[in-house]
Amino acid sequence: MPTADLSALLDPPLMSQLERMELVSRKIFRGRMKGERRSKKKGQSVEFADYRNYVAGDDLRSLDWNLYARLDKLIVKLFLEEEDLHFYTLIDASPSMGFGSPTKLQYAKQLAAALGFIGLIRSDRVVIESLGQGVHQRGPVLRGRRSVWRMLDVLNSIEPNETVSLAEGVKRFCLRNQGKGIVVLITDLMDKEGYEAALRYLVARRVDVYVMQVLSQEEIDPDVKGDLKLVDCEDDDIAEITVSAPLLARYKKTLDSFTRGAQEFCSRRGMNYLLANNQLPVKDLMSNYLRRRGLVR
Repeated sequence: MPTADLSALLDPPLMSQLERMELVSRKIFRGRMKGERRSKKKGQSVEFADYRNYVAGDDLRSLDWNLYARLDKLIVKLFLEEEDLHFYTLIDASPSMGFGSPTKLQYAKQLAAALGFIGLIRSDRVVIESLGQGVHQRGPVLRGRRSVWRMLDVLNSIEPNETVSLAEGVKRFCLRNQGKGIVVLITDLMDKEGYEAALRYLVARRVDVYVMQVLSQEEIDPDVKGDLKLVDCEDDDIAEITVSAPLLARYKKTLDSFTRGAQEFCSRRGMNYLLANNQLPVKDLMSNYLRRRGLVR
């Protein structure tokens, strides 16, 4: 892949920073393969943890024959088990995500690339999908450093032209993927049907959920005035307005109420919420905000 394609999402200074991080799950999930993540379960590994008495059905290879020779008792050696993690990133690729400079979708891709890179170098299973994928269109399961290029291919293929609702897109994701782990939903939450139903689908999955609402600077602090005709980029709905100072103040108050409502909705249901401005460098988002929220360390 050309260097330009790499640097657009993952530049060398950012990758150097990400090398020292790992994804963190607040819950313990059983992985299918051995990874670099220390588990609370006992299993087979190279690091000794404890002993226990043998019971019928235990693997005979785990017996400590030296102790048997001394104590005439069958004792099983236990080791700390390392396990991998399912890490899912679900990206909203609706037309509204094509707004801003950089676009909200481009910012979402950069964030997904950074998080996915951490997962890949730590041998976690990384899956990146968009809301518009069908029930049977599962994204590839990526694992290991060599999959970085394939991850970038997946991200570069996502365009802001998907018309599925937020709720329907999340529902499809839940039907496609049954693995446990971490789910990061990156979206602007701008759906006329609301976001509540979509987030309830994720709550029902009993996974660690992070909702990252990405807004552009133009949406947070619009620099407009005069008579305007506004056209909804998703359903062509038209509104004619006259921008004034009181109207802008009311808009900002409404936006603040909307984001606070989303944060409270997530908090009450055990989900993590983060509002991200597309002008905030991803490296700062990773090293500061996401560390404090516990997604990375």
